[in-house]
Amino acid sequence: MTSTPAPNPDSSALVADAKARGAFAYVLDGSVLTDKAMTLDAIAALLRFPPHFGRNLDALYDCLTDLSWLPAGEHVLVWVGADVLKQSDPRTYLAVHGTLSDAQRALAAGGDRVSTRRFTVLLADS
Repeated sequence: MTSTPAPNPDSSALVADAKARGAFAYVLDGSVLTDKAMTLDAIAALLRFPPHFGRNLDALYDCLTDLSWLPAGEHVLVWVGADVLKQSDPRTYLAVHGTLSDAQRALAAGGDRVSTRRFTVLLADS
């Protein structure tokens, strides 16, 4: 018997849940993100990264674990349509997803970074 993975939750429900707990929610539209440069640029624009953002995975991690230009609190990135990147460039998808997850862990309670900001990433359907 083969099992099919459960679908990702609806993005509007994830955004509503984040806002209900006082978090800042950002929706990343992955429907057109087919490569690394496009994905990094979209994340940087959405989270208003500073001009010195280096457009690579190390710089992505550094910015996500800083977020000092944003208000204190939880910042939730809801990635809609991540499967587009996963299908068009699987290696990039894994690298970006891994970097987002690493940043989330670093800012979590007991993580490597102490901050008044937390970062959460959620995958969603449109």
